[in-house]
Amino acid sequence: MSATKTRTSSFSRNFASANSPQIPGLKHGPNGTMFISSGIPDLDKILGGGFSLGSLVMVMEDAEAPHHMLLLRNFMSQGLVHNQPLLYASPSKDPRQFLGTLPSPAVPKDDKSSHRDPDQEKGLRIAWQYKKYFGENQHSFDSQGGKHEFCNEFDLRKPLERQFLSGKHIDCVSIQDSPNLATLNDRCATFLSQFPRSDGSISSIGRIAIQSFCAPQCEFSNMEWDMLSFVRSLKGMVRSSNAVAVVTFPPNLLSPSSCKRWQHMADTLLSVKAIPDEDKELEKLLTGYQDMVGLLNVHKVARLNTQVPVILEATTLSIKLKKRRFMVLECLNQAPIDGSSGSSYGTTVCYSKI
Repeated sequence: MSATKTRTSSFSRNFASANSPQIPGLKHGPNGTMFISSGIPDLDKILGGGFSLGSLVMVMEDAEAPHHMLLLRNFMSQGLVHNQPLLYASPSKDPRQFLGTLPSPAVPKDDKSSHRDPDQEKGLRIAWQYKKYFGENQHSFDSQGGKHEFCNEFDLRKPLERQFLSGKHIDCVSIQDSPNLATLNDRCATFLSQFPRSDGSISSIGRIAIQSFCAPQCEFSNMEWDMLSFVRSLKGMVRSSNAVAVVTFPPNLLSPSSCKRWQHMADTLLSVKAIPDEDKELEKLLTGYQDMVGLLNVHKVARLNTQVPVILEATTLSIKLKKRRFMVLECLNQAPIDGSSGSSYGTTVCYSKI
């Protein structure tokens, strides 16, 4: 008898929105689409809600600067804060050491839980009693009374607390000395088997982060067809799971045809680029040039369960570090010319609506 083929269609029946409980880090979107956060609030807005559950996100690296690590760190930290299992693959000898560089969520300015007055405490108790009348779409609370945010703002100067790293839900894989991709494929398949999508309910969400796939340190870096087959297999496994996979890769190490194929396989395709130092021409064109550390390009946005494209107000955004601690994305603003008020490609942070 022939084996049953895994369903990899971008369309699926909407079981989850009716049957799944409100769990931390999960947001319902249109047409039955479910989102998890990228770990960057501005990027979630730009993409129309975050990373679509069951999608493959690919990030093209820049050889001049490791800005892709900012995206990867925030993505991983956000999952660990929501207690979502993580599989992290890296071309380094000991990938677990990278976990020590993950940023910690910042404490909101309006968090005054330690300075509540009696009247406020009474109001909170009353609100808690009436919580059952508010429906299921409210914020959930942890055992210490803290609110689970869909997306946190992460402090790049503060490492993630050890309590988030001590669990058994983190799987680290080194792909440096692997002669082929069979081991990585098996690890991904075993990991994703924990989050089946067939029963229609969501009890847990998985995240896969693969750093610098096809890096020279990997023995399989010259096996372009094998790597393409792995990406295709990973996309199929993720599509039938309650998970999201983010893969970063250096496009300059691939042939032009293979690079195009990889880009085609991505559901969401991003790229990062370093800002040239002391580029006088670019400094004249853009306001806030001195605060920029890089550029983010949005080439493609996942379209699951819909044929309606996401209309972006801008596809190239500046990467800035607010107070040198928090990563923010902004539309590029054109500098005024000849005393005019100037024009912009979008004021403040841009976002799309679906």
